[in-house]
Amino acid sequence: MHTGFPRQPTARKVLRAVFERAPVSRAELARLTGISKQAMSEIIGTLEQEGWVRQAGKVQGAIGRSAMNYEPDPRKALFLGVDVGGTKVHAALADLSGSILAEVREPTDTRGGLHLIDQIARIHTELLQRSGHRAETVKSGVIGIPGAVHPKTRRLHMVPNIPGLTDIPVESLIQERLGFPVYIENDVNLAAKGEQRFGQGKSIDNFVFIALGTGIGMGIVNDGRILRGAHGAAGEVSTLPVGTDPFDSRIFKAGALESSIGSIAIRARYEGLGGEPGLTVRAIFDRTSDRATAIVVDEVSRVIAAAIVAVAAILDPQTVIFGGSVGVRQELIDRVEHHLGRCMPAPPACAISTLGSQAGLLGCISVALERFHDVLSEAPGSIGDASLAPDHQPA
Repeated sequence: MHTGFPRQPTARKVLRAVFERAPVSRAELARLTGISKQAMSEIIGTLEQEGWVRQAGKVQGAIGRSAMNYEPDPRKALFLGVDVGGTKVHAALADLSGSILAEVREPTDTRGGLHLIDQIARIHTELLQRSGHRAETVKSGVIGIPGAVHPKTRRLHMVPNIPGLTDIPVESLIQERLGFPVYIENDVNLAAKGEQRFGQGKSIDNFVFIALGTGIGMGIVNDGRILRGAHGAAGEVSTLPVGTDPFDSRIFKAGALESSIGSIAIRARYEGLGGEPGLTVRAIFDRTSDRATAIVVDEVSRVIAAAIVAVAAILDPQTVIFGGSVGVRQELIDRVEHHLGRCMPAPPACAISTLGSQAGLLGCISVALERFHDVLSEAPGSIGDASLAPDHQPA
């Protein structure tokens, strides 16, 4: 697999400067990089010929002189992002500016395992057809999966909703099928990255993103970086001993917290209070005048508040950002804030994601762009497949 990035360290240095400062002139690039103006002219000429940069108009200089500005050509390199959930796959191709060129949503292949890898490969082909780009233009991919990824072995574990993924080397198999470097990451971690770059986490160095829906998961941004832990399972808050007895063997796989406030638990609470059976969680929450709904919202919010107290004691986040089908309900978060004020002297701020279901996919794109920029800073000789290989950890 060949990524096609500029191999000369000086060319990579200049290209990174163009990405950071565009539109920018050759004279300014020479000043920024310490490369002579003559050498800069040659490098820019090569980058322009190879399609990495393009002219972006002239800027007027002193004594009537003008200089040509340059900017990256966003379509020179594309990136695949795939947000895999227990019920749906959301995938896109994005260019170097982060703009989405083609997008696909479809149900997750419930057979999992190799069938899911086949599905991702087929979706990638469909995205290429929709965008009108050649396969070699795609330089790397980032795939979010609802499970923990061991940072050393790169194997998946704790994947309760998709069968067959813990038994195979998912990352390497997808990479072989697609023909370019692929990086897999926990889906909630990627949603946190999406919030950090595009959403409520902008300009916040320490926050947690809690996805609450069918289950519960958490992505941790600590000092601006994703916190993963020794086994890639940092943030697996479903197992917090909050909400019910953690020693109850019946909830061992799901975890105490998830068994108490996941969608199954919410429906059980509602029906236990005499509510209409068989309703979805959304339908339950929409019954704003229903006494049983009001009680359920309050009970669930109390448990969430207790979980946040535990999280805050360890991580001290500035903000808790909520997402997921349940986490975006304003009435729930209002009650969470109410209960936090009763059990913490200085509770963290609470916010609801503005990205909605796009958070995970945007996180994939964010990490892909970060990894591309990291490649441009690699030491001479390291450019190529190794720079985007799985053991090259993104921020």
